[in-house]
Amino acid sequence: MQAMQLTGIRELAFAEVAEPQIAAPDDVLLSMTCAGVCGSDVHYFETGRIGSQIVDFPMVLGHEGAARVEAVGPAVRGLAPGDRVAIEPAMPCHDCDQCRAGRENTCRRLRFLGCPGQAAGLLSQRLVMPAECCLPVPTTMSDVEAAIVEPLAIGVYAVEQSVPMAGATVGVLGFGPIGMSVLLPALAGGAARVHVTDKLDYRLDVARACGAASAGNPDRSDVVADIAGQERDLLDVVFECCGRQEALDQAIELLKPGGKLMIIGIPPELERWTLPTDIIRRKELTVQNVRRQRHCTGKAIELIATGAVDVAPMATHRFPFAATDQAFELVAGYRDGVMKAFIEFSDGARR
Repeated sequence: MQAMQLTGIRELAFAEVAEPQIAAPDDVLLSMTCAGVCGSDVHYFETGRIGSQIVDFPMVLGHEGAARVEAVGPAVRGLAPGDRVAIEPAMPCHDCDQCRAGRENTCRRLRFLGCPGQAAGLLSQRLVMPAECCLPVPTTMSDVEAAIVEPLAIGVYAVEQSVPMAGATVGVLGFGPIGMSVLLPALAGGAARVHVTDKLDYRLDVARACGAASAGNPDRSDVVADIAGQERDLLDVVFECCGRQEALDQAIELLKPGGKLMIIGIPPELERWTLPTDIIRRKELTVQNVRRQRHCTGKAIELIATGAVDVAPMATHRFPFAATDQAFELVAGYRDGVMKAFIEFSDGARR
C-alpha cells in the first residue's frame, strides 16, 4: 500500500507501507476517497512542528477525510462494506478523568490522526479506525463534503461554546476554512450580523458571498473602527481564527462589556498571548480556547445534509493523490484563490 509521507521540511514523497489490518473487534478497514489539506498539516509541512508537537520524519499527515468501508470487525454494528463515511480523527481513551467528564477532546491519552507521537495520518490508500470514528453520510453528500465535516465540526463546537447565537453580533477574525466553518453555523443559528476580517481580499469576497455583514482587510483599513461604526454597542462574541497577536488585540477592542473571546487559531510561531489587563478587566471579558471539538461531528453532517449550510465555497481546488505535494504548496502559498484543497484518491497510487 502507498502512503504520502512528510520526509523533511516541505518534502513529501510516496512510500510503500504495511497494509493496515483489523485487530480489534470494533475496527473498521477503510479505503480513502477524499482528504482535505488543513492549516495544521501545512504548519508541519513548513516548519516540522506545532508548539511542543515536533515531527519525527518520516510521518504521514492528514486528518480530514472521507472513505468507503472495506471490512468491519466482529463487534461492529451499523456499518457494512460499501458504506461511505466521514472520518472523526480523534481516538480518545474513554477512561481518563477528561473522558469520564465528557471532555474527550482533552483526553489525556488521545490519539489523533496525523499528529506526532500519536497516530499516522490518513494520506494513504487504506486506513483502520475504530467504528465510533466512522460516521455514515447520506448518498446525497459528496466525498468532498464528507471531508469538510471535520473542520465544520470545529466551527459548530466553537459556536456552541460561545454565546446564544439568536440575535448575536459576531466577529470572525481570519477567514480561512475554520473562519468559514464558524461563520456558517453562526448564521444558521440566527446570528444577527457576522463581521469578518482577513488579509487576503479574495477571501473577503467569499465571506460576503457567504453572508458576512461586512468584510475588511486590516492591512487596508482600521477594521476596529469600521466595525464599531456599524455596531454601536460592539460585539457579543469574537472568534480569533488566524493565530495572530494583532487579531487578538482587535478582538478585545471589538468586544462589548461582558463579551466573549473564542481563541481557535493556531499561532505559527507565537508561544505566548499578550492580553491588555486593564481593558479585559474593565470589560469583564471571558476568554476561552477551543480545542478541536467534541460531540459535533454528527451535527456537522446534519447541517450539510439538510442544506442548512452551504460548504461549496470552501472547496476551491482538487488534486489527485499523486499530486499531494502540489496541493500542499498551493495552500502554503495562498495561491490561486485557494480556500481549501482536497486530495482525491480515485486514481489510486502514483502513475
